Amino acid sequence: MKTIIVQTTCANKDEAKAISKILIQKRLAACVHMSKIDSFYLWNNEFCEDSEMLLSIKTKKELFKKVESKIKELHSYDVPEIISINIKNVSKDYRKFIGESCK
Repeated sequence: MKTIIVQTTCANKDEAKAISKILIQKRLAACVHMSKIDSFYLWNNEFCEDSEMLLSIKTKKELFKKVESKIKELHSYDVPEIISINIKNVSKDYRKFIGESCK
């Protein structure tokens, strides 16, 4: 089983919590970490600076499409960040936790 971290940013803490809770309840994620961040980007040729919540979602690689679909369904952004990062090294016990927590 390959494990990944899926990252997305949310407009506020309520949205981030709602997405996190549903991903875990649907067993699409084993664990979600939430951090407050400052984001800088261009949108429609305008410089933007926003406070956002970053979600780091631990899951199985095979569940990426389902996680992506659920995030798109629940997210308020037109184009939410949805990226995956391969976990190259993971402890045996944590890999087992992810495997048992996710469908």
